[in-house]
Amino acid sequence: MAKIRSEVLSPFRSVRMFFYLAFMASGALGGLIALTQLLPALANPARAVGAAETLKGLGIDVGAVSLFAFLYSRESKAKDAQVARLAREERLSRLKLRVGAGDGESGGGRPFQLSELRGTARLVIVAGPAEFVAESFRRSQPFLRELAERAVLAVPFATDGNTLELRFDEGEREEKDGDDKDDIVAKKSRRLWQLTPVYTAEWAQWLDDQKKLAGVPPDSPVYLSLRMDGRVRGSGVGYPPWQAFVAQLPPVKGMWSGLFDGMDGRVL
Repeated sequence: MAKIRSEVLSPFRSVRMFFYLAFMASGALGGLIALTQLLPALANPARAVGAAETLKGLGIDVGAVSLFAFLYSRESKAKDAQVARLAREERLSRLKLRVGAGDGESGGGRPFQLSELRGTARLVIVAGPAEFVAESFRRSQPFLRELAERAVLAVPFATDGNTLELRFDEGEREEKDGDDKDDIVAKKSRRLWQLTPVYTAEWAQWLDDQKKLAGVPPDSPVYLSLRMDGRVRGSGVGYPPWQAFVAQLPPVKGMWSGLFDGMDGRVL
């Protein structure tokens, strides 16, 4: 599946690689012919007429083969890197969540794959010790309303195995009477931190692999932000930049809903 997605995202890469191979073969054939003409001339000075031109042609062929071999190698490495990234994204999409608290395989809501949130939410995975996750939660509170308008949902993952207790301030709990829009947004903002990872060993393995590839120490607290299409748009060591998310991401509401789903920034 990752290879198929790679072909879709870079449809002309295979064509370029084919032509690079063809040019390499053509240059190698020309070089071989020039070499067969040059060797007798070097062995017999009487046949040295035109040896300079033959040598020049051989140099051009060798240079062409070297150039196209470099271009082919670069394309091949880019393809391998893209396939590896897409494979990691597929593994991420198969990781499971549930809505509400729950440990292990019991408690909370029905487990579902992360891929089921594609097109509806921008996830921010917050992984680290429970104290780090709790502080990330506290730092997000001034921006809960704006984050909710941008369909941002947090996935808190305590890597030290401690239980998380994420409590909103009493002021955030108060609700006005009536069905105005502020009440609806307030309710959505309180749901921002209600996702819980399921099968935490698989989550831990995926995060460890990501850290190794990024050269990040295994015990470092990190965050990863996903685009609405489920692809990774940003990551870093330390607390998530909630204010930056609010500034960078367009709201998902009204006539703009769905229009900017693919405009969440470049993919890492």
